[in-house]
Amino acid sequence: MIKRFLILPVLLLSWTYVFSCTNFLAGKNATVDGSTLISYSADSYFLFGALYHYPAATYPAGTMLDIHEWDSGKYLGKIKQVEKTYSVVGNMNEHQVSIGETTFGGREELVDTTAIMDYGSLMYIALQRARTAREAIKVMTDLVAEYGYYSSGESFSIADPNEVWILEMIGKGPKNKGAVWVAQRIPDDCVSGHANQARITTFPFDDKNNCLYAEDVIVFAREKGYFKGKNTEFSFSDTYAPLDYSGLRICEARVWSFFRKVDPAMDKYITYVKGETAERMPLWIKPTFKISAQNFKDYMRDQYEGTEFDMTKGVCATPFGSKLRHSPLGFKVDGVEYMHERPVATQQTGFTFVAQLRNWLPDYIGGILWFGVDDAASNIYVPMYCGINGVPECYNQNNGSLLEYSPTSAFWIYNGVANFAYGKYSFMMPDIKKVQAHWEGNFNTLVPSIDKATVNMTEGDARAFLTDFCHSQAENSTAAWKKLGEYLLVKYMDGNIKREKDGKFEQNEYHIPPGIIRAGYPEEILRQIAKENPGQRVKTEEELKARK
Repeated sequence: MIKRFLILPVLLLSWTYVFSCTNFLAGKNATVDGSTLISYSADSYFLFGALYHYPAATYPAGTMLDIHEWDSGKYLGKIKQVEKTYSVVGNMNEHQVSIGETTFGGREELVDTTAIMDYGSLMYIALQRARTAREAIKVMTDLVAEYGYYSSGESFSIADPNEVWILEMIGKGPKNKGAVWVAQRIPDDCVSGHANQARITTFPFDDKNNCLYAEDVIVFAREKGYFKGKNTEFSFSDTYAPLDYSGLRICEARVWSFFRKVDPAMDKYITYVKGETAERMPLWIKPTFKISAQNFKDYMRDQYEGTEFDMTKGVCATPFGSKLRHSPLGFKVDGVEYMHERPVATQQTGFTFVAQLRNWLPDYIGGILWFGVDDAASNIYVPMYCGINGVPECYNQNNGSLLEYSPTSAFWIYNGVANFAYGKYSFMMPDIKKVQAHWEGNFNTLVPSIDKATVNMTEGDARAFLTDFCHSQAENSTAAWKKLGEYLLVKYMDGNIKREKDGKFEQNEYHIPPGIIRAGYPEEILRQIAKENPGQRVKTEEELKARK
């Protein structure tokens, strides 16, 4: 059987990211309709998938804002509140600014635990204060300059309807307030991605329209002894987050898998992500065709299918092609270190989105956060307009928790279906994909009609209309997913498969199945069983007669 493990060099298992996320980005001239796109998968074993909401508000002068670390809830300190904040739904605000992130970690000694601003707080505070992507970058970098940066190295995707940026940031060490950072604008006709590995290398110093950076980003590196070359040779990633094998195979490989889908020429970089060649993938590429929001949803479901990394193949896929890999990613056998592959779509996803930002519509209509909870491979991305007045109850962060099951929580309903499917993946996923395609196809048909219906309304009426629409679609699709779970239980109970005809289970006059499908095991598995258990071979009639 094919082994789907990575042989790692000595001393590799310093790769200990808990929050292993993925972002893809597309400029407006790279998409079918002229929208900008970013995607985000918030992956953590400790994250309850919910849609956050921060209503717009006005504050008296002198108001202070408490900062709690997004990952843990730990209190970090206070900062000055601004007079007016904007409404935020999930990771998009009412002005169509959207932000995602992936943690690259980087040099451990640069973490400042005395600082106040963690990466999660930076995202959601910037969304409450910025009207454009550039403003968001300024808000975030000004905040860390004033209050310090608490987290480890981070890559941020920051977009508005006209521009898409990657901002990479890392702290300056204990009691050294601030951060070093670089932000680059993705060309309008290109796509990019990042997945827990810093990706900005060299950058232009004199192109302020497309590149922004901390004044001391190189000076600080020289002071710390990280860099000694010419300024023009300075690489942010190589200096502050040097690549190791896990950065290639576990992180860059996810970006490679996305790139190869939009430009087959990127296949050549498989040797790079396998650690065989040194040429780095570019930060961005021009796709060979125009990308849609639906394409992005599909790319977020990638499990390396069709490549030698395919998660549905090999011994860990079990007999029925499951992509589930039990943590931890790393393990040892006879003193040799290994790791499982790590795909874009993963079981520990809390929530995921594709942000679609459209400059030809009023902001409260133009921004759509296609939102889903749990594993992207087996969920639905539901349209949440950025102008809605509140979030659906099924996505409410107070409806259940990681330790409290709620029968009305989308997170728990989608987890129920996914966890049931992992055991019979090759059989159940076609059923799941069918329902997934039905709902997302309907959404794609409905959205243009909703746009048209609301564009001539007053803003207040449009927001109310969009709120009703988004809430009903979220609740109805969650209810449909609950029915899907019930259907899968009935169809695949006890390892057998009930036959269907015309979309219904076959049954006789007594409401009993006239027959079932005994699916058994794939031939490869049967051969392995026979090899490992020769004593299970059925004795022939001649052998039985020869008994003494």
